[in-house]
Amino acid sequence: MSNGKTLNVLSICGSLRKGSYNRMVLNALPALAPEGMAITEAPSFTEFPLYNADVQNSTGFPGPVNTLADAIRAADGVIFVTPEYNFTIPGGLKNALDWVSRLQNQPLAGKPVALQSASPGPVGGARVQYDMRKAMAFLDAFVLNKPEIFVGNCASKLDEKTGQLTDETTKNFIKQQLAAFAKFIERLVSKV
Repeated sequence: MSNGKTLNVLSICGSLRKGSYNRMVLNALPALAPEGMAITEAPSFTEFPLYNADVQNSTGFPGPVNTLADAIRAADGVIFVTPEYNFTIPGGLKNALDWVSRLQNQPLAGKPVALQSASPGPVGGARVQYDMRKAMAFLDAFVLNKPEIFVGNCASKLDEKTGQLTDETTKNFIKQQLAAFAKFIERLVSKV
C-alpha cells in the first residue's frame, strides 16, 4: 500500500472438502500476493448450523458466526474462492453468508471483495460468480469487476498429490487480479 500499511485480506473457501481444488487455489494466494498484501484464511464456517431465525431469536448468533463476522470486519478486503455446485453457490457458503448477513453492523457492507473459482469443467465456475455478485450486491459489498479468475480444467493445473498450483499462466492471472485488488482496496479506502 502506498502509505506503507499492509493490506490484510481474508480468504474464504466455498468448499468444505479438505482436498478441494478451490482450497488448493486459496492456499496458493499468499505466495502470489503483491508486496504489501497479506492473505490469511478466514475462520471456518463448518460448525454453523443451518440458518434458522428461531435459533437466532432464542439463543442468539452462534459463536463461530461471530468469529467469522469479526474476521471479515477486521479485514481490508475479502477473497472468495469457491466451486460451483449445481450452477450456483455451495450450500455451506450460502448458509454462512445468510448467518453473517443477519448481524448488526453487517460485516460485508462496504467491504472490497474479489471472486475466484476453479472447476474441472471448461467454464471454471462462471455461474457461481454471477450468483456471488448478486449476493454481494444485496450485502452492499464492492466487488472487483476485472480481472476475473475462472480456473477451468483445473485438474490439469493443480497437483492433487502436493496441493500445488502448477500452471504458470493461471498463477500470472491470479497475480494480476491480486495487484488490481490491492489498487481497488486503496481506491475505496481513500474515498471513505
